[in-house]
Amino acid sequence: MTEKRILLVEDNPDDEALTLHALESNKIGNAVHVARNGVEALDYLFGPAAPAELPTVVLLDIKLPKIDGLEVLRRIRAEERTRLLPVVLLTSSDEEEDRLRGYALGANSYVRKPVDFDAFVQAAGQLGLYWLLLNQPPKN
Repeated sequence: MTEKRILLVEDNPDDEALTLHALESNKIGNAVHVARNGVEALDYLFGPAAPAELPTVVLLDIKLPKIDGLEVLRRIRAEERTRLLPVVLLTSSDEEEDRLRGYALGANSYVRKPVDFDAFVQAAGQLGLYWLLLNQPPKN
C-alpha cells in the first residue's frame, strides 16, 4: 500500500483552507486531493484518470453544487470498487433528516463542522488521526 490519502470534497474555499490548515496543524501530512463539487468527486473516483488506489478516507460535505454529497455517497456505495470506502460526512448541516439519510446511504460517520476555529482544528485532527492511523479498513 502506498501513502494514505484523503479525498476532501468541499465547495466553500474558506472551509477547504480551514480543513487543510487543521490537518497540517495536527501534523497530518498525508496527501489531500480536493474536489470542489460532486461532479469533481465522482470524476476523481470513477473517471478515466481515477487513481488505481482509492483514498483512505473521503471527507464529504453534503451541500455541494452540481451533485450533492448524499448523491455522491449513494454512488460510492453503489459501486463494488468503492462500496467499502470510508466516507465521513463533514458538514455544517445540523438537520436530523440529513443525518438519517447519510447513515441510511452508508456513511461511516457524520461530523458537524464546529463554528469555533480551535474546535474545528481539534475535530479535524481527531478525524485524521482516527481514519489514517487507528482505523483498519478492509483491503481493496
